[in-house]
Amino acid sequence: QVQLVESGGGLVQAGGSLRLSCAASGIIFSIDAVAWYRQAPGKQRELVAGITGGGSTNYADSVKGRFTISRDNTKNTVYLQMNSLKPEDTAVYYCNAQIVYRLGLVGDYWGQGTQVTVSS
Repeated sequence: QVQLVESGGGLVQAGGSLRLSCAASGIIFSIDAVAWYRQAPGKQRELVAGITGGGSTNYADSVKGRFTISRDNTKNTVYLQMNSLKPEDTAVYYCNAQIVYRLGLVGDYWGQGTQVTVSS
C-alpha cells in the first residue's frame, strides 16, 4: 500500500509563508511526477504546481514567482514553499503523485489534503 500524507498547512497572515510537505510511504520503487492542487470552497480543484521525475517544474500563473515546488528523492517527499501568501490562496491543498510501486506498474495517488488559510 502506498500512502501520501500532506502536512504544513495552517493559518497565516497575508504576506506570510508556509511550507507544505507531501511524504510518500509504502512499497515504492520510484516517484515520477508530483503535483500540488488546491480547492477553495465553491470552486473546482486547480493545479498549483508540478514537478517531473527529472525535476522540471511548472506553475499556475497565479502563483508564479511566489511558490516553489521541490523534491527530495531520498525522503520520498515533495515540498511546496509558499511565499507572499494572499487571501485568495486560501484552500485545501492536495498532493498527487505518480508512483511506481512495482516494476512496470504506476499508480495515481492522492493525499488527504491540508488546509491553508490566509487572513487579510
